[in-house]
Amino acid sequence: MSVVPQIETPRLILRAHREADHEPATDLWQRPEVYRFITGEPLSVQDVWLRLLRYGGLWDYLGYGYWAVEERESGRYVGQMGFANFKRGLVGFDGHYPEAGWVIHPDAAGCGYATEGMQGACQWLDQQPRWERSFCIIGRGNERSVRVANKLGYAYKLDTMLGEEPTGVFFRERPLKPRQP
Repeated sequence: MSVVPQIETPRLILRAHREADHEPATDLWQRPEVYRFITGEPLSVQDVWLRLLRYGGLWDYLGYGYWAVEERESGRYVGQMGFANFKRGLVGFDGHYPEAGWVIHPDAAGCGYATEGMQGACQWLDQQPRWERSFCIIGRGNERSVRVANKLGYAYKLDTMLGEEPTGVFFRERPLKPRQP
C-alpha cells in the first residue's frame, strides 16, 4: 500500500482521502458549478464513493494521485486535486504523463485555493525524478480553470476530443534546476 504524502500550504492541507470525505465529496459533485465542465451531470452517491476508491488506487498503482483538500484553519473539506492517468485515449495525444486536475467546492471558489493547492502538488511532482512533464485538459468555456492552469505554468498546446466535447490540452514542464557553481 502506497503512502499518500501530506502537503501543507499556508491555508490548505492536501491529504489522503478517507471514508468521512464521502458526504462532503458527494455535496461537491452535486453542484452544477462543479460538474458542468467535468462530467456534465451530477454524480450519484455511489459514483462519488467509487471515485474516492479510485483516488486511493491511483497512489498504489502509479505513485501519484489525488488529495483531499481541507482548509487548515477550519478543517473543512473544500475539494480534490492532484494527478492521475485515466487512460482517456485522447485523440492526437499520447497521455502517458500525469494528468493534473482540481475541483474546489463553490462555497470556497474565488479564494485562490485551486492555485495554492496545485502549486504545492506541482512542487511535489517536480521532486519526483520520473516525471518531467504533466498535462491537464480543460473543456471549452472553462476560463477559470484556464487561468489556474496558466498560473501553474501550464501552456495550451493542442485541441482534442474528450468523448463528444472539444477539449484543450495544456502542458507543464518541470522547471530546470539552477546549475551549481
